Amino acid sequence: MSAQENIAVERGELELVITRIFNAPRALVWRAWTDPAHLVHWWGPRGFTLPACEVDLRPGGAYRFHMRGPDGDDHWMQGVFREVVEPERLALAGCWTEADGTPRSPQTLVAVTFEEQGERTKITLRHTGFESVAACDEHRIGWNSSLDCFAEYIERVR
Repeated sequence: MSAQENIAVERGELELVITRIFNAPRALVWRAWTDPAHLVHWWGPRGFTLPACEVDLRPGGAYRFHMRGPDGDDHWMQGVFREVVEPERLALAGCWTEADGTPRSPQTLVAVTFEEQGERTKITLRHTGFESVAACDEHRIGWNSSLDCFAEYIERVR
């Protein structure tokens, strides 16, 4: 392991920013990001399923996702919506948890903006609050895989 891989970083210094353009109108992209009926079809990295998805879409409303990996391992995440500005912006704070809801990671913040570009939609995802470079890198891989799944899903439903 190189010295750089072993450096601890202060939470909040790391920011993951991903921008993608989807071939679908903003209203549909928003619904696919916020409605459990859509989320269960694409959320999570490739090969993951979403057996349970609870969303109370309002500022202060809770969300809880149960993801299952291709290896059968269960992954739980939960948190609270901090900002809901339909169809422009979504901000949520949350963490990985045990099945019973006990936190097992520090809380991070995800903010997603949805920008109309004619009949297409540009999203910018900002994820902050990582405890390490490794955690940020793992989420970069996961988010990019999830967004690939989202792109395929949105093509099917538009």
